[in-house]
Parts: sequence; C-alpha cells; structure tokens
Amino acid sequence: MSLNADLICEILKRVDGTTLANAGCASSLLRSAAREEHIWEELCSSLWPSTKNAEVKSLIFALGGFWKFYTDCFPMVVNRERVSIIHCNIEFSKSEQLRSDYCDKELHNVSPSDFVSLVDVHYRDKVIYSKILWGIPCADDFHGWFSNCPFSIDVISIFDRGENNEGQANISSADGLPQITSLERERKDGKLWRELWNNIRLSWILVNTREKQAVNLASWSPLGGQKHWPTDKDFLIHFGTILPAHKILPFGIVQCILVMKCRISDDGVGNGSYTNLKLTELAMQLEDMGGSHVNGRNSLVILKRALSCHRTMNYSNVLESYHQYLKAQNELKDEKMKTESLIDTLCTLGGIAAFVICCFLVL
Repeated sequence: MSLNADLICEILKRVDGTTLANAGCASSLLRSAAREEHIWEELCSSLWPSTKNAEVKSLIFALGGFWKFYTDCFPMVVNRERVSIIHCNIEFSKSEQLRSDYCDKELHNVSPSDFVSLVDVHYRDKVIYSKILWGIPCADDFHGWFSNCPFSIDVISIFDRGENNEGQANISSADGLPQITSLERERKDGKLWRELWNNIRLSWILVNTREKQAVNLASWSPLGGQKHWPTDKDFLIHFGTILPAHKILPFGIVQCILVMKCRISDDGVGNGSYTNLKLTELAMQLEDMGGSHVNGRNSLVILKRALSCHRTMNYSNVLESYHQYLKAQNELKDEKMKTESLIDTLCTLGGIAAFVICCFLVL
C-alpha cells in the first residue's frame, strides 16, 4: 500500500531536521516531499521564532530558501585546525603591516549594515526570548570609534525594558524552574546553576545580506560561566565558538563569546522564596588569544570569514575545540610569565653588576 504525497508531507512535518534530511535519501517520493519549502519553513519557525518575521522570511528566500537556511544554521561552527602554542607563535611572527593591509582590502567588501542577527533563547524547549537586530547597533561612526574600540553587539539593554521590565525575558517556576528558598543553600549545592546549565539554550544566527550567507555562532549548550557573579543573585553563562583569524590578528585565532547574564528574584509574596529568573544581558564579543577584546574593524572581517567556516552536528567536537583553545591560551600565559620573570631577573642582575662595578671604580 502506498501513501499519497499529502499524507507524507503531514508525517514529515512532525519530524526533526535530521530525520527529514535522511527521509529525502530513501526514495524519489520521499525526496520530493522532503524538499517541500513549507515543511522546512515550519521547522525553522518552531526552532527559531525570529524567522517568523515577514522581513526575515524575505531575507531567507533571498538566501536560497528555508531548506538551505536550516542546513547552514542548524550545525555548529567548529575550528578544525588544532590549536597549539606553536601555531600561535608562528602566526604572531607575521608582519603587523601584512595583517593591516589584508584587513584594509577585506573591509571594502563588508559593512556593519550587511549583518542581521537572529537571536533565540530556549529553556526546556520553550522559547523565552527572541529578537532581530538589523545591522550592528552603534556602528554609524564606522571609520571612527567603532573601528578602534572593542567590538560588542548588545541584544538586551536598558532601552529594551519599560518601567515594569517589559520586554525582558523571564523564567518562572511555572516553566520548570526550581524554587530556591535560600541563597546560602544555592551557593553550596548549586541546584539552580545545574538547572540552567542543563536546560538553557541559545541560538545566534548571523546573516550577511551582501554575501547571502548565514551561520549560527552559538554552541547551543553552554561552554562556561560563573555562578554568583558579580553578586549572589547573578549567573553568567558563556556560549560561542572558536573562529579562525589568520592574517587578521597576531595569534591567528579568536574566541566568539556570547555572554548571557541572568538574575534571580523573589516571588513577590514576601516569603523569602526565589522563583523567577530574568535575562538581564545578552551580548556578543570577540576575544583574542591574549585575552584582549578585538576591535570593530578586525571583528567585521572575522565575522565575514565565519560565514564559510566548517560545521558540525557533534557538540563534543565544539567542546574539544574550545578546550584546545583554553589549553593553548593558558600555555601562552605561562610562557609570557616566564619571559617576564626572566627579564626581571636579568634586570636585577644587571643592576647588581652595575652597582658592584661602580663600587669597584670608586674604591
């Protein structure tokens, strides 16, 4: 017994993207049904609510449709090159003038207005925040302060919220958030921290309207963070990926950091329970191997290159690349400290030698 095309489409609407793609390899009938644009549109809309916007839909069709958009943005970016202190030192030895000339050449083909950010935050498979940014905020003075100051895209700011915190993402006990009766107990057992780490997800899709390409710069699951920072009620969570920066920065590699800050608040009843969580900060930053923030000029070139980076469906590959980066970064810091210690020792010995020589001459 064969199934008609309409029934097949209804079935395929209820599967995830991986299953849908695999179904297209089974037979010609399934292949035809699996390439139906409206199926991929519904899949993208459920995964990324920001794509429901009419202008964003037009943009996605200009990129090649929802099927292509999903295949570009669902996989995570991964740096395939093995990061090591030797590799970083080789990149560092390259001429600063060569890097500057390369960036000047690339900047002719990229502008802050070329980028669109589609940001969606999930908690326990429920969308709690969604926003679209056209262009890069505060980048009007491209050849002035933006070009030389640390690069940052702030999705949530004080201007997004009204007097009653309207527009701010909230998670409550109704969403599955565990109730915290004591901050002191939370510091010890970290129940809320584990809940956030295991269940909060971030997607940050960057679209280049000029190149007609898109990439998801988020790692979906957190890569790092700090609990109770800078206050007992704040949680700092890091997502992101490692991006290549050959010919752009001294060490040839950067970390794209997506910073999410959450703050817990009481239930408003006055019984001392903490049952609400508010998303107070969400931003993108680029940081080089030395721990310095990358400026706007170089960041635009790096983000443009990120559009064609390797992708993976395996989170462990992303995690491995991240740990390699941290290891090389720590080795670089140790090497720098040893060099500085050696210089200090030589300076001290030189001072002692000079003092002895002066004493000898005086005598």
